Amino acid sequence: MSGFIEEFYYGNIEPQACNTELNKGLKKMLSALVEKEELLTAKLNGKEKDLFSEYVNAYNEFLAFSIADGFISGFRLGARFTYDTFVESEN
Repeated sequence: MSGFIEEFYYGNIEPQACNTELNKGLKKMLSALVEKEELLTAKLNGKEKDLFSEYVNAYNEFLAFSIADGFISGFRLGARFTYDTFVESEN
């Protein structure tokens, strides 16, 4: 047994590391987001700044979970397409 699935099983392929280069559109959006966060953080004081920081951290956790969930859903959909392509339906 060799190939992509075996490499994936043994941890030699990391899906999150496959595409780390952001395209121009994403870079532009990220830059705008960082700029707005910096402007907002500069205007906040004390508890407001702490609350905003907690919000950003909570949102980042949600986003990470959401991205993982999207990856899993996409992987399952791809597996269903592959299964349907190679396994004849009994109907």
